[in-house]
Amino acid sequence: MLNAFRRSYVQDVLPALSLSAVLFLGLLGIVPASTAHAQDSSSGHTSALGRQLDHIDLGINGAGLFTKDVSGTNYLGNQVTLNASSTLGALVQVRYIRKPLVGFEFNYGYARYTENFNFATTSTFGPPAGPFPVQTKANEYTFGYVAHLPRYNFHGIQPFVAVGAGSTGFTPTPYGGEGLPEKARMTYYYSIGAESMVAKHFGVRLQFRQLFYKAPDFGQNYLTIQQQTFTSEPTFGFFLKY
Repeated sequence: MLNAFRRSYVQDVLPALSLSAVLFLGLLGIVPASTAHAQDSSSGHTSALGRQLDHIDLGINGAGLFTKDVSGTNYLGNQVTLNASSTLGALVQVRYIRKPLVGFEFNYGYARYTENFNFATTSTFGPPAGPFPVQTKANEYTFGYVAHLPRYNFHGIQPFVAVGAGSTGFTPTPYGGEGLPEKARMTYYYSIGAESMVAKHFGVRLQFRQLFYKAPDFGQNYLTIQQQTFTSEPTFGFFLKY
């Protein structure tokens, strides 16, 4: 079980984190020093820390999760259909916005739902034909690029787009997870949305996100179907600025 988790980490998590790190460093590298100095000098804060905090916000959102059904065959040639139950979750975002078209974000998402594996035929090495439910917790860790669109600001409502990558860890629950180990999947996402400041340090944010990843198998070859799926997440919440 431990070896399976290590293989999952090496094959899925490390590539995602490496790509995220490259994206993070690239964003820092494309901000010219002269532009940064010009913007910082216009801030109301005189300390270096205060000027940097001006660029940061913390967002807390509620999210609905709706995952696409996928079907495939396992290594025994059995047809397997995966259906994830719809649920509600939470999304925490930390953003650093240097200027409207240059910013980045870290996302942590949490949800709990059931992965329903349906087998068309009985397998000697796997569960019997019919539904095989696995209750799981999903933890998203992603980094992304954020661009606000200042030309389309409408009565204080600011649209934005974001793209990024990272990892989602699927952790079966102690009592409904069938004793299966955790499995991580490399995850790509995009989001579109809009936000508005309703007070000096408080704003509201509405967005639609989609996360793309390979269907989880919890390290079990009889659950492996090698199919890509995606989760759609409409979210709504608020954010705080320093």
